[in-house]
Amino acid sequence: QVQLVESGGGLVQPGGSLRLSCAASGSIFSINTMGWYRQDPGPGEERELVARIVTFGTTAYADSVKGRFTISRDNARNTVYLQMNSLKPEDTAVYYCNMVARIAAPIPPKDYWGQGTQVTVSS
Repeated sequence: QVQLVESGGGLVQPGGSLRLSCAASGSIFSINTMGWYRQDPGPGEERELVARIVTFGTTAYADSVKGRFTISRDNARNTVYLQMNSLKPEDTAVYYCNMVARIAAPIPPKDYWGQGTQVTVSS
């Protein structure tokens, strides 16, 4: 199977920056989409897409983070990054890494998730 390990979360002041990383390991044949989602801790809150990047580099961002966040990937290391600049208190959430990966050529791709990393933006 595939395991995702995230790092880089923490506490930062408004206007500050953080860089999240997520590395995949295990039996990986290929990874198509890599992305980041976030979820507020309150009851009933849904997980929302922050940014995603496909194999050849095409990216998509939530409107709320455009111009402030940048997603990138290192295919050789099966790693995805999220550079977060000009952070705001409303960016506070648990951030989850997601990858759509195949473990073998004939097996359909499957969603894999990291354990989540807390990002808190507060003065």
